[in-house]
Amino acid sequence: MLTLADTLEALTTLRPAGRTPVITEAAVDSRQVIPGGLFVALPGERVDGHDYIGAAFEHGASFALVQRDMPASYRTLDLRGDLTPGSFESLNLDSPLCLRVDDSLAALQQIARFWRSKLKDLRVIGITGSVGKSTTKEMIAEVLGQRFRTLKNTGNLNNEIGLPLTVLRLGPGYEYAVLEMGFYVPGEIQFLCDIALPQVGVVTNVGTVHAERAGSQEAIARGKTELVQALPGDGYAILNYDDEWVRAMAEKTPARVFFYGLDANADLWADRIEGLGLDGIRFRLQYQREALHVRVPLIGRHSVHTALRAAAVGLVEGLSWQEIVNGLRQGHSQLRLVAIRTESGALVLDDTYNASPESTMAALNLLAELDGRKIAVLGDMLELGPYERQGHEMVGVRAREVAQVLLTVGKLGHIIAEAARKAGMKKVSVFEFEDIDGVVDWLRKNLSSNDSALVKGSHGLRMDRIVSALEVSR
Repeated sequence: MLTLADTLEALTTLRPAGRTPVITEAAVDSRQVIPGGLFVALPGERVDGHDYIGAAFEHGASFALVQRDMPASYRTLDLRGDLTPGSFESLNLDSPLCLRVDDSLAALQQIARFWRSKLKDLRVIGITGSVGKSTTKEMIAEVLGQRFRTLKNTGNLNNEIGLPLTVLRLGPGYEYAVLEMGFYVPGEIQFLCDIALPQVGVVTNVGTVHAERAGSQEAIARGKTELVQALPGDGYAILNYDDEWVRAMAEKTPARVFFYGLDANADLWADRIEGLGLDGIRFRLQYQREALHVRVPLIGRHSVHTALRAAAVGLVEGLSWQEIVNGLRQGHSQLRLVAIRTESGALVLDDTYNASPESTMAALNLLAELDGRKIAVLGDMLELGPYERQGHEMVGVRAREVAQVLLTVGKLGHIIAEAARKAGMKKVSVFEFEDIDGVVDWLRKNLSSNDSALVKGSHGLRMDRIVSALEVSR
């Protein structure tokens, strides 16, 4: 386990003599601190972590990383000056103790980088892509967990704060870490790889989400490529053969390449795909001269790619087919898509965590597999930059093909509605709303037991409130 000695060595290159307390894990939220933990006080625009150091200690934190001078009531060890090998000998290193640094976030990252470098036997799987990272992470962890003790980053801890926090949870007992890596700006994934040192990199796809910040789909592809460029020569880049942007990454990595997809030219591919609605999917896996019929509880035909990624990791890491299939069958967590019933008996698919053209198309494809009248409730997809109109129009055309009724929310939702009408959807079947209340009112009045409704839009619209208003209280 990580100790105070490791932390001090990471920040100063000097290590105290003798034994020092174990640090259980790190947190940036005082409410999430556990006994023996390290609280990292991060300054923010609205909330400053330094104001919650007392609360963190009350919750059991042993140490706190701080970048401000602390009141005399807090014992503080200043790590900024010129330290010598004997600097710690006469000091009381017992908790609670504040560790004064220049930059608490940079210090957290440096500790994580140091700690990861000490875990020589650890195998790290890095995952990036525009859509499907979280579900892929969950499924890969399920597969590897059939044989190995495996850690994954929880929730959306996939950035310059969350990934170091996850790394500090690792101990010598872990054999694998499955780490999702988010991308917003160039260089970010390279930075995360410098900390995590992945041996295997999985790329899901290259879409248009975050194009507003990244600039273009080409820039997004370059950003995702940073993962496979960071891999060692004896590692594996697991790439989506069906995505031309991802397929091209094979020329950019020093690692061995393993393709997956729906094309027989891939190393691992699937065919005979059958969507079973909310009961999962059925398909045939093909690898070399082997063929395997599999049924997994993931929702939607697009989830075949998720299963392929997890199986590919299992294959390159030496798992048996039995272990791989067992892991796939346990991949029951759909994460963000939840099905609920309304008072009228209608089925509502809650996919409101976020939205991009790619993920919305996949959700509409799932809606197409369900029975009864199909209603698409779609909102703005944000951060698409130059692809804003194109992305919303593409979704509108697909909504016309799948749904009998379309409800849109927000200014960009108007583009979806307009595209659906141009594609042939009857005007009486398209309803546009400025706010959530109007949508809820329409659905309450018009949903029946034979209906299946998809609710999807970017998180900023808080379309989850639609689902909450319709769900039958238990």
